[in-house]
Amino acid sequence: MLLRCMINGEQVEKETEPTKRLLDFLREDCGLTGVKEGCSEGECGACTVLLDRKAVTSCTVFAGQVMDREITTIEGLEQNGELDALQKAFIRMGAIQCGFCTPGMILSCKALLYENPHPTVEEIKRAIEGNLCRCTGYEKIVKAVNAVGEGEIK
Repeated sequence: MLLRCMINGEQVEKETEPTKRLLDFLREDCGLTGVKEGCSEGECGACTVLLDRKAVTSCTVFAGQVMDREITTIEGLEQNGELDALQKAFIRMGAIQCGFCTPGMILSCKALLYENPHPTVEEIKRAIEGNLCRCTGYEKIVKAVNAVGEGEIK
């Protein structure tokens, strides 16, 4: 099938199998390697992307399901050479260690901030409960998102 969708603000048209996982389409066909494969079951959040501004695990979505929809990967948050406020906050707050979970974690948090620009700590914790991190202990991640929500980092 000819898949048409918007990826990171650019219109994309590529031939693909409709049953190919979105994860594989993004990594293999589009070269967007910020999308990570972890569990392959939608349980770890490493492959999280935004689909129409909602966080989804791309290992559980078929390419055929994204026809004429908007996808944002970690590569799409940077604009004109400037990191997104959330990316800056993760760096400044030390919310990144090994970095494997970071793209999915940031995108889950970005989806939250789209819905609620000033989330509470409990709302932040709920938003990231589907993202596993073995390094940070989550405290710095919550602080980073909170800093953006409070307007401390722009």
